[in-house]
Amino acid sequence: MSLDLSYLGIIEAKAVHRNLTPAALVEYALAMGEGKLSKTGALVVNTGKYTGRSPKDRYVVDEPSVHDEIAWGDINIPISVDKFNNIYAKVCAYLQKRDVFVFDGFAGAAAKYSVPIRVVNELASENLFIHQMLRRPEAGDLDDFKPGFTVVAAPGFKCIPEIDGVHSEAAIIISFEKRMIVVAGSQYAGEIKKGIFSIMNYILPKQGVLSMHCSANVGDAGDSAVFFGLSGTGKTTLSADPNRKLIGDDEHAWCDDGIFNIEGGCYAKCINLSKVNEPDIYNAIRFGALVENVVMDDETRDFDFDDESITENTRVGYPVTHINNVELSGKAGVPKTIIFLTADAFGVLPPVSKLSREAAMYHFVSGYTAKLAGTERGVTEPQATFSTCFGAPFFPLPASRYAELLGDRIDKSGANVYLVNTGWAGGSYGKGGNRMKLPLTRAMVTAALNGELEKGEFVMDPIFNVLVPTTCPGVPAEVLNPKGFWADKAAYEETARKLAGMFQKNFTKYKNMDQKVVDAGPKA
Repeated sequence: MSLDLSYLGIIEAKAVHRNLTPAALVEYALAMGEGKLSKTGALVVNTGKYTGRSPKDRYVVDEPSVHDEIAWGDINIPISVDKFNNIYAKVCAYLQKRDVFVFDGFAGAAAKYSVPIRVVNELASENLFIHQMLRRPEAGDLDDFKPGFTVVAAPGFKCIPEIDGVHSEAAIIISFEKRMIVVAGSQYAGEIKKGIFSIMNYILPKQGVLSMHCSANVGDAGDSAVFFGLSGTGKTTLSADPNRKLIGDDEHAWCDDGIFNIEGGCYAKCINLSKVNEPDIYNAIRFGALVENVVMDDETRDFDFDDESITENTRVGYPVTHINNVELSGKAGVPKTIIFLTADAFGVLPPVSKLSREAAMYHFVSGYTAKLAGTERGVTEPQATFSTCFGAPFFPLPASRYAELLGDRIDKSGANVYLVNTGWAGGSYGKGGNRMKLPLTRAMVTAALNGELEKGEFVMDPIFNVLVPTTCPGVPAEVLNPKGFWADKAAYEETARKLAGMFQKNFTKYKNMDQKVVDAGPKA
């Protein structure tokens, strides 16, 4: 299905291939030398220099209509209209006389809020990725397709920083006025995925819809739940529940009717992947999946998931149809449970606690977890990490806007909100503490989802200002009290107050926050 792209400035493409099947895209990718097939039939590529997102190369065009809306700074870096136009013109010139691959699909499973997205790729392999990642069109959807946003991805085009006015050879640029994303110089497919997520985080809040960087699942009774958490906190593991259907693993939105998946696929980490621990992801790596930077034996075509010689950020993209126990509609009713996951390496946060509306807004904006000590030379204690709304790089508006939307959704739904610490207890990492056992964490999450936690009593934690349950089915009572686990109670107090101070210091950067929300945070 050919397509005229001259309106985009791509006037003399060698050929335009529109909405090819995964099989056809794989054939093109192999013929063009983009990758190889694995033993399981998955397409395997090496993305070269860029094996992850490049935050310093991500820009938002500083245009009159959005100048006063965007939260400008180190994350939303401004670039002038002229610089964007110059780079885009060069990208279009680069694509002349080349095969280009187009995928027309949708972001958002709810028809009322769905955005038609056109993705123009230099590489067939990247077009395969986005074909599997976005919501795929149904019969008739392409007859009168008009893109609401267009992505043009040309990893082979390299910017010249001193001429183009950018940081490096790569540039990921969002223009809200032109309704366009340009991805230049980087083959890492996550740049396309997260670029689209970023524009949804601008569009949806304007419609009163809360966009969320979270996973979601739903029980047989329609009781949906959302899980927020940074990398390493257990978001993927805990939302993959055999007793509940997965709605999606990464990007969702919450409207008056309920929640919906923004995507139609999953983009999972592969490092140390095993069939025993994560069978769904392991079995999803088959024909139609795109594998990035995983080491593979050239003869046997077997993967070595433990090999991080290319990168620790090895990835696979696949459609949700590659996994079992999934809600294929991508939609569910209004959530009754919200779970914030954190891996607290300081070992002082309660294993599970309940948050008030204002405390939920506080912890949502804070997006806390902790990196382990010893990952860098000279680092001898855990490092606190705060990421706005559990996904700072993808939110163009001020944090207060997303916090207000969350508060509004909690008010309307009556959802219970819990903070679950999947990290350490009894001491900090490397200082006598031990990682919380996964079966205990699962029991706490299950009790939160089925309402059992609400049947017991709660006591206020005086430092972290959260309500801690005194009982939880399947969990010894002493586990629920973080201070009780520490042999040195004075050391616990000192460490807890130190972490509370880190929360407070981080929160000072957020402007226009309701004082009640500020007061709901930890007390140093």
